[in-house]
Amino acid sequence: MTDPRLSKLADVLVNYSVKVQPGDWVLVTGDIVAEPLINEVLGCVLKAGGNPTTMIGSDGLAETGYLYSSEEQLKWISPVEKLVFEEADVLISLRASGNTRALNAIDPKKQQVRGVARSGLMETYMRRSAEGSFRWTLTNYPCPAYAQEADMSLRDYEDFVYKATFTDQDDPVAEWQKVHDEQQRLVDWLVGKKAVTVKSPNADLSLSIEGRTFINSDGTHNMPSGEIFTGPVEDSVNGWVKFTYPAITSGREVEGVHLEFKDGKVVNATAEKNVAFLLSQLDSDEGARYLGEFAIGTNYGIDRFTKSILYDEKIGGSFHMAVGAGYPETGSVNKSAIHWDFICDVREDSEIRVDGELFYKDGKFQV
Repeated sequence: MTDPRLSKLADVLVNYSVKVQPGDWVLVTGDIVAEPLINEVLGCVLKAGGNPTTMIGSDGLAETGYLYSSEEQLKWISPVEKLVFEEADVLISLRASGNTRALNAIDPKKQQVRGVARSGLMETYMRRSAEGSFRWTLTNYPCPAYAQEADMSLRDYEDFVYKATFTDQDDPVAEWQKVHDEQQRLVDWLVGKKAVTVKSPNADLSLSIEGRTFINSDGTHNMPSGEIFTGPVEDSVNGWVKFTYPAITSGREVEGVHLEFKDGKVVNATAEKNVAFLLSQLDSDEGARYLGEFAIGTNYGIDRFTKSILYDEKIGGSFHMAVGAGYPETGSVNKSAIHWDFICDVREDSEIRVDGELFYKDGKFQV
């Protein structure tokens, strides 16, 4: 019997996050582990009048692709995938895993080559999203591998996921509307502001947001959500930050990351674990050492680190920054093959000032 909360999650994704309309071409991607959620989402898409196409993968298939591909094969982009990114109306990405460390032994250079080759798809994705011609959302299916990463039983992790997405509530959409309204108050306050400083035991940063737009992330693109974000002026970031949580991407966990910025660029990068992978990603292209995003997490219902960036970057009492591609709707013009988020806790002895005014202190907004 299907968990009714899973059915509710599918309904929220289709009818709230991306608002599927009759005739929409809807691409549904996911790991085979997420088949129960994929099935629920397909049903909701069809009921809404959409035309779904599914693309199913797995950790094992991804590993095989890296192991046996030549450099030329890694650079090859499927015409089918290119067509989808250029023509589909909606993307619903359903993430899951059978083994979150499946790519640990893959040469970071191969991942770099593959990422650079896909930069054109990334650019199309972000441009069409900013234009409004491509609606997208993503979520994690509560599977055993993710529960293990979070040091939780599957049952407890399922409860955590459904609580964070409000799908354990009678009316999840009403709850997300409340999130929207509170965050919009903050976004409105930030309009026209110019300078941000972050002072913390783990950060001493300054950056410009002049002419940039803060986005209210309210459960449309990410489910769950709970953040406000912008793209800082590319050459404005100065200072340093030591990220308090591990940064995880492409099956790699990079711990103790310390970045130093000068005139927007990462000029020094160290890590306590997997530093070679960190450097390989930062050297992907010219834009990879510049920030594409600065954000503050607002979801105080996400009360623990689970080693999933979708949840962890939303933690109330944290800020995060992404190196690489920026979202055009924020005003960012930074382009890169990567977009990699790093998270820092600011719940103690920390403050964020905007144009000199105290905006945020010890994990709480002050305006």
